[in-house]
Amino acid sequence: MAFQFSVAARNAAIDAIETTIGTAPTLEIRSGSVPANAAAADSGTLLASMTLPSDWLAAASSGSKTLLGTWQDASADATGTAGHFRIKVSGTCHIQGTVTATGGGGDMTLDNTSIASGQQVTITSFTLTAGGA
Repeated sequence: MAFQFSVAARNAAIDAIETTIGTAPTLEIRSGSVPANAAAADSGTLLASMTLPSDWLAAASSGSKTLLGTWQDASADATGTAGHFRIKVSGTCHIQGTVTATGGGGDMTLDNTSIASGQQVTITSFTLTAGGA
């Protein structure tokens, strides 16, 4: 049987992730597949990069945290199809996952995954969920 945790323990775990990463991390939207793990080198083309709000995740609820504030890049860095994201602090990746258009089921959703250099890129959904429900 897999471990199971109370909602309070799951909320504390997910709060600890945000605390460890800290305020205003950098979000990178990249083309291609997600690297093998968060310690692996960047892959794909950097399409968009943005500094997230200082308080970037909502309060934990039922073992999950959702994006807080506006996650947006006013001017994309390159042209391509978004495939994954990385959340970093001082160049170190702490969270990574898939990117899809709204309704596509990715770990993070964008208003449009076909990005053109100079266009605005907006994150429409992101939820970080602790395991062990």
